[in-house]
Amino acid sequence: MVLHAGHGGRGSSSFRHEPFVPRGGPDGGDGGRGGSVSLKATNQLTDLSLYKRRSRWRADPGADGAGGRKTGRNGADLVLDVPVGTLVLDSEGGLLADLAHPDATAVVARGGLGGRGNVHFKSSRRQAPDYAEPGLKGDEVTVTLDLKLIADVGLVGAPNAGKSSLLAALTAAHPKVANYPFTTLDPALGVAESAGGRFVIAEIPGLVEGASRGAGLGHRFLRHAERTRVLVYVVDGSAADPWQDLAAVSAEVERFSPELAHRPHMVAVNKLDLEATKALRKRSRRKGVHFVSALAGDGLPELRDAMVAALATAPEPAPPARPAKVKLPAAAAGLVVERMAWGFAVRGDRIENLVERTNLESEGSLERFQTELDRMGVSEALESAGVKPGDTVRVAGTEFEYQP
Repeated sequence: MVLHAGHGGRGSSSFRHEPFVPRGGPDGGDGGRGGSVSLKATNQLTDLSLYKRRSRWRADPGADGAGGRKTGRNGADLVLDVPVGTLVLDSEGGLLADLAHPDATAVVARGGLGGRGNVHFKSSRRQAPDYAEPGLKGDEVTVTLDLKLIADVGLVGAPNAGKSSLLAALTAAHPKVANYPFTTLDPALGVAESAGGRFVIAEIPGLVEGASRGAGLGHRFLRHAERTRVLVYVVDGSAADPWQDLAAVSAEVERFSPELAHRPHMVAVNKLDLEATKALRKRSRRKGVHFVSALAGDGLPELRDAMVAALATAPEPAPPARPAKVKLPAAAAGLVVERMAWGFAVRGDRIENLVERTNLESEGSLERFQTELDRMGVSEALESAGVKPGDTVRVAGTEFEYQP
């Protein structure tokens, strides 16, 4: 997804023309600031489908300044709503923002500053400057939005264990329920009501052996379990070997994240309405296992109470294991002059900013530009590098012909 912040407005180059006002002088106003692009977390959204349909978003530019020292209006900021739990990644995969709480906001692309009007360039030696600055360009940022659902309880298990049925029985959610593997292709959320309060349950799509390495759907969705406080391993009690299924799923969670595997958890053996599951309960000697039937409702109140008890003592999930890239402002780079086959390349934050701030179509602005080059030592550095009159000099994509 590409985010374009608004460009700053141009400064005005104007002069007072009121009658009976001698030596009116310059009165050009500044351009307005371009709008920034922000992302804001909200509970009103549950997915990122909007941003699949549209990949480019642009904030408004700032308006140009005008005579009479009138400043152009600022461009309106663009605020994009995303679901709580959204990670904002840059083009290299670095973490720009973690919007883990409602109303959490991050400014991802900043609008460009407006150009200064000619009133700012009046001096004792130049009392009628006929130039102003263009506005600075706004940021253009390519980002990836990665949603990690935030829930109190996560239901994990093999395909067809009955996680969707269990979620529907415990909450008001209506996930798709069908008798074939990988019915659930997207994580689903539901809110459960209990005497201890409300809590959110997330259904994680079915895990198979090798899920932690990307097999099936597991690696794509195991990450959603990272933000759950309690795990419930859902087992199909009518399967050929339910405990082997449980061991396989537990092993995949362990391989994916040892920290996740050691969070508070419990086991729910589903399909107690079937004879095979009833027989399993009779011969089972495992402690802490809840035998339930999502279809008939057996054991669900006890399972819900166990979830509430586990949440009461469960710690908050640890921060993501992946280290986030810390975006620090770039240090001001020194002046660099490099001789190329076609001429000379000049780099440096100050000189590049000066080029962006200069109206190259104005003779007065070019005179100021040349003066600033001399002050920065650019002309001296070029001469030391062997520049000759007529050589090409390129700064920030703009070419000049060098004249001493």
